[in-house]
Amino acid sequence: MPRPRSLTPDRLAAAALAVVDRDGLSALSMRTAAKELGMSPMALYRYVSDRDELERLVVDRILDDLDTAPPPGGAPWPERVETMAVRLRDAVARHPEAVPLTLAHRHRAVGGLRWSETVLGILTEAGIDGSRRVVALRALHAYVSGAIQLEHRGPLAGPGTLAIAALPGDLYPLLTATARDSGRVAADEEFLGGLRMLLRGLGR
Repeated sequence: MPRPRSLTPDRLAAAALAVVDRDGLSALSMRTAAKELGMSPMALYRYVSDRDELERLVVDRILDDLDTAPPPGGAPWPERVETMAVRLRDAVARHPEAVPLTLAHRHRAVGGLRWSETVLGILTEAGIDGSRRVVALRALHAYVSGAIQLEHRGPLAGPGTLAIAALPGDLYPLLTATARDSGRVAADEEFLGGLRMLLRGLGR
């Protein structure tokens, strides 16, 4: 196969992300990325050393458009953190199959680092520092990443909820009732409701 005239990191990342979006994360390899680009796997090694570097480029691309500017300072700190969390959710949720990659490589992606720095600044201004700040940032990352995976792989409107709702009510009265109630909860309501509960807890 001929070598592409111009294989930029962004073009390479776009090809790898296309594989993930279409075929799932398990399908990503040097071979499948090379095929997406119309080149041989050996030629691809001229640009990236291994799959790990390929994954990092994918995460860079996902988080490149993430708005990391601090929200207006006049709003209460929970609202400002909520704005940041929604921005991260929106950026990552466009590529739900790649969520595990953002967890593995967010400490290397400039967009993710800037997001964390902004959130830490908001928390610090609110008087949350030291070990509390550590736990707060980790909790926010865990919540956003987990919520995205639940929304796309185990949504409230999915078969899992229907199966739970059909369980014997005498054995699982609260679980089946909760499953039935979940049909009235939209994805945004689920995400924001859980996030606000978390933020209230962080403020104590």
